[in-house]
Amino acid sequence: MGRFLREWREANGFTLAAAAKLVDLSASALQRIEAGQTQKVRKQDVRALCDVYGVGSSETAAAIDLATIARMQGWYRAYGGLYSDAFNMYVGLEAAARRLITYHEHVPGLLQTSDYARAVIGAYPGFVSSSDIDRRVEYRMKRQAIITRKTNPVALEVLLHESALHRVIGSRRTMEAQLRHLAEVSKLPNVILRIHPYSAGLAWGMRHGSFTILEFDTTTTADGPVEPPIVFIEGGPAQDVYLEKRDDVRLYSEFASAIRSAALEDQPTRELVRRVTKEFEHDQH
Repeated sequence: MGRFLREWREANGFTLAAAAKLVDLSASALQRIEAGQTQKVRKQDVRALCDVYGVGSSETAAAIDLATIARMQGWYRAYGGLYSDAFNMYVGLEAAARRLITYHEHVPGLLQTSDYARAVIGAYPGFVSSSDIDRRVEYRMKRQAIITRKTNPVALEVLLHESALHRVIGSRRTMEAQLRHLAEVSKLPNVILRIHPYSAGLAWGMRHGSFTILEFDTTTTADGPVEPPIVFIEGGPAQDVYLEKRDDVRLYSEFASAIRSAALEDQPTRELVRRVTKEFEHDQH
């Protein structure tokens, strides 16, 4: 919503101060709205801004809908302080997305078992308290509701590098259970799991990290959706990155397509996952 309002303001040649004055807001308040840094967005302010910018009725209604969503207290806010504001914002966007396309070289959080998640989270030197780790694992498990909920579950496509099946996280028993879970969750009608095998080499001839493309189900205008897709790149030890520009999103969409075209189809993916699962099972006997 903030991006939508900012683009309309700039298209009409208004400065932040000028637009804010016309609707009885402070420039700092309008800046926070445009940056997505506040939930306290009044519908009447959004309507007034749309009137000033000459926004059509259907797009104004869509913007007001987004303002309503922005005021909702997401469940993830109960876990405030566990992660950065940037990542907490990602979780909110993830919950609102219609479709997620993600590439990883480890099992992504939405498909992790609790033991796998605990091993990943517990390995980070900054997380030392067992209760702190427990809350983070709980937080991650709650995120997974978006793919199993009965109403409008998110469409999830996971492009997973084959190395994720062999890299031991936690223990071999943990890996066996995790891979069994992968095989089962891949049967959900809204989930696609495709393994990018070692034999496929490097997509576009380059090494790259994990990324997620988030697509939203909002009103579409002649110029595209009110809430366009974005790319999220988790920074790990560094800062998380959001890419919003159309060319950047297009580039990552084409990159995902290249990885997809070299990945195994659904059934061969499931067979590979089950084969590696049996190797972990055999090693324990």
